[in-house]
Amino acid sequence: MSNQTLTLTAYFAEQERADGKFLADAMLQLFHEREIAVSVLLRGIAGFGVSNVVLSDRSLTMAENAPVTVYAIDRPEQILALTDPVAALTSRGVITLRRDHGLPTTPEQAGDVRLSVFLGRKHRIAGGPGYMAVCDILHRHGFAAAEVFLGVDGTVAGRRRRAHFFGSNSEVPLLIAGVGTLAQTADAVEELRGILPDLLFTVDRILVCKNRGRQLADPRDLADASPFQKLTVRTSEDTRIGSQPIHRALIQRLKDSEHTSGATVLRGMWGYLGASRPHGDRFLQLARHVPVSTVIVDTAAHIAASYAIVDELTEHDGLVTCEAVPAMLGLHDGLSVGSLRLD
Repeated sequence: MSNQTLTLTAYFAEQERADGKFLADAMLQLFHEREIAVSVLLRGIAGFGVSNVVLSDRSLTMAENAPVTVYAIDRPEQILALTDPVAALTSRGVITLRRDHGLPTTPEQAGDVRLSVFLGRKHRIAGGPGYMAVCDILHRHGFAAAEVFLGVDGTVAGRRRRAHFFGSNSEVPLLIAGVGTLAQTADAVEELRGILPDLLFTVDRILVCKNRGRQLADPRDLADASPFQKLTVRTSEDTRIGSQPIHRALIQRLKDSEHTSGATVLRGMWGYLGASRPHGDRFLQLARHVPVSTVIVDTAAHIAASYAIVDELTEHDGLVTCEAVPAMLGLHDGLSVGSLRLD
């Protein structure tokens, strides 16, 4: 899974429908029928889209229209065969494609990456939760951040695994995402392979723009790489600017701007930022001191404009990364922008 793969990602609202069912259900059923190697559905806590309606974690309940993010990872031919049917199912949302590069042959070269590891919800390592063990390894190897996102549906080895209120849900996938250097990632993967012989992971090049208020790079540095970009702002849920958590202030400011078409906030259940020890909540608990990621996918020009807001609100806290998006398709009630063609 670590070499020669593509990742398809879809962002939309939970109550979007397709073929008489919820879009998320239709999409995951498609992945099951196509036997997609790994997919995972994450439920967001706040966000807005092309309709410009804010879905806030201040009042969001299980009955409301939460933002969702869906990832599907497999061999290029499997993922490319999904693009048309996924686009046909989607009336409103954003779909992206990216190449997963695997581990480089010369990990000592400079550069930062995002390591994504996929596990079952209740996978155990040395008698404890697997996701905690993975975060401990990333922390020990010096990763700048790690987050654990709880999946509510997905596929593993081509078979659908969805969460149920009653049941162990042990094989429902979760996603662990870490930000580190190439050298740190090579060392961490070597250790992880020793305890996870069937380790499923991807490695993607990213640009670290800010870390704890320190400016390191600018999204415009990637402008020549792709016309589309993904900007991710990692903070702690209880870190505030003024009277608001940073992620909530960020969503409101981005919505009120004239250049941001959408954003999604994902709450981690475990993880860390910087030197702090991994921490968070347990299954079925909503703790405040957990990692949150605010994700913006847009044109490079709009990301550059949005970055002024991000820069202001992360003056002292947070980890901000940017990455090129090779292909992006935005859909809204029959209108479309971009395409899912990979050059």
